[in-house]
Amino acid sequence: MPSEKTILIVEDDRFLSTLIKARLEKDGFKTIQVFDGEEARQLLKKERPDLIILDLIMPRVPGFELLEMISLDPGLNKTPVFILTNLAQESDIKKAKQFGAVDYFVKVRVSIEELATRVKAILGV
Repeated sequence: MPSEKTILIVEDDRFLSTLIKARLEKDGFKTIQVFDGEEARQLLKKERPDLIILDLIMPRVPGFELLEMISLDPGLNKTPVFILTNLAQESDIKKAKQFGAVDYFVKVRVSIEELATRVKAILGV
């Protein structure tokens, strides 16, 4: 069982976010859900999750802007960020990786199980 590792889910699709949350909590992770980029920005001022799952197409503060903010913050830039998005262009993938994303998943091409397996691998549990 994970030792209270916390995962921040930044996803505006509430149904998908809840599916991810339920799957990760089944594995013993603590999860925090936010539904737009501004909520995530405010939360990251006081919370330090062990991993962030980030959608790029977000209301209020776009995912790329949030990812850049994370990459420039010395207190956050070592936090693994998984991108989970509908953007499948090679240029988007390259940009996300330049900002430090450790993995990039296109929603229609990945299952919740695959995502959970990758989360466990990155967090070493």
